[in-house]
Amino acid sequence: MKIYRYLLFIPLVLTFIIAAGQDNDLPGDLLSAEFHQERREKLREKLPENSVAVFFASPVRNRANDVDYVYHQDPDFYYFTGYREPHAVLLIFKEKQQSPTGEEYHEIIFVQPRDEFAEMWTGRRLGDQGVANVLKIQHAFNHTEFARYDIDFSKFDKVLFYDFLDDVRNTRHTDLYDLIAQFKEKVGYPSVTSPSLQVEPMPQNIDLSELHYLMSQLRGIKTDDEINLLRKAVNISAIGQIEVMKAMRPGMSEREIQGIHEFVFKKYGSEYEGYPSIVGAGHNGCILHYIDNYKPEISNKELILMDLGAEYRGYTADVTRTIPVSGKFSKEQKLIYDLVYEAQERAIQAARPGTSFAEIYQITRDVIDKGLVELGIIENITIPHKYYPHGCTHHIGLDVHDNGEYGLLEENMVITIEPGIYIPEGSPCDKKWWSIAVRIEDDLLITKKGHELLSAMAPRKSEDVEEMMKQPSPLDAFVLPDLDNK
Repeated sequence: MKIYRYLLFIPLVLTFIIAAGQDNDLPGDLLSAEFHQERREKLREKLPENSVAVFFASPVRNRANDVDYVYHQDPDFYYFTGYREPHAVLLIFKEKQQSPTGEEYHEIIFVQPRDEFAEMWTGRRLGDQGVANVLKIQHAFNHTEFARYDIDFSKFDKVLFYDFLDDVRNTRHTDLYDLIAQFKEKVGYPSVTSPSLQVEPMPQNIDLSELHYLMSQLRGIKTDDEINLLRKAVNISAIGQIEVMKAMRPGMSEREIQGIHEFVFKKYGSEYEGYPSIVGAGHNGCILHYIDNYKPEISNKELILMDLGAEYRGYTADVTRTIPVSGKFSKEQKLIYDLVYEAQERAIQAARPGTSFAEIYQITRDVIDKGLVELGIIENITIPHKYYPHGCTHHIGLDVHDNGEYGLLEENMVITIEPGIYIPEGSPCDKKWWSIAVRIEDDLLITKKGHELLSAMAPRKSEDVEEMMKQPSPLDAFVLPDLDNK
């Protein structure tokens, strides 16, 4: 009997805890409901007449067995709502609509409902009322209502959404899988008809491409609120680079270096890394997206390339530094490093409204090709080579390679400039250059007449890097027990 009474009491206790802790546990510098509302209005202005844009939350990703990956919201969905939970769909209409009860609305959201038992395991949910009260989306419903909510999509000239990738799990509860299936039925999305395996024709009002261009226009130009969050993310990432410069010692592992960066991120309240951390020593630096970070002991003769970015309140930085493990560049390392620095510096100086993304890349390409000839690594600039195999400029924001247009630079774009030189073992040049990999990447805000170098805090010049590496580190005294000693 005592256990039975206790079980009856649990829902009351949970309701109190959930209600009491709903707002107090959240950071005070999240984007405001007004920001997201204004972004929805900006999209509405761009939508074609008699249209609706549809956005789905990110799916839950399974890691293994009954363990899921930490949930990360779809950037567009977060941009328009601030909602950080799964299993939801948002509709933004060009013109006002009328509900079955006669209410007018021009946006509607369906979200996962409150569930006291689930919340005990996985955390508090907003539910429809929370979304209305906290996120200020007034026409909010639990997603269990979506199937029977009467929306006639055939009346719209355009229904805009991103096509589906068929990578969403179906659980035993109402979830994203069900929302997508219900939406497909509502809009007449074609299905495969067996046994002939012919595909039904796509309704003429479905548009799977225009939304990408509209979102590029919106997200490529940052608001003041977004710039403030990006500035914080960049500063955190730059401080991580500084602390590693001070802490670097031969014999450390790649994973240990990664850990120092990410500890700094967490110390400043960064929720995630903006992308898997790249920490490549020696020849590993020649792998552009090396994320294994397995090397157990770094040699004092090697460079280490560190490409990491803190994600702060949804916005991610992207800062790369390449430093000598010994604290001092060798002759060959310095020649390559200074060449990459020169290419980056010239490109940075050209960054202003009206300069094209293509021009920025070409500046770095010309400097690097000419420098490689002078060093005898290639014979002449007309010979194709793989020592600089990537572009050098992209938007950052809610994604590390953020949505944006790639024509001319405009005021309030936030971009990276990241030239690099990578000389793998076995390259057709003198062996003294082998395993040298250098990338320098910085984040810039394009201003009215020029730019602001947001990541200037982290040293870039080879001499400044060496000087920073002479500084003491608070981690010098942090020594853990040797697990191999018995």
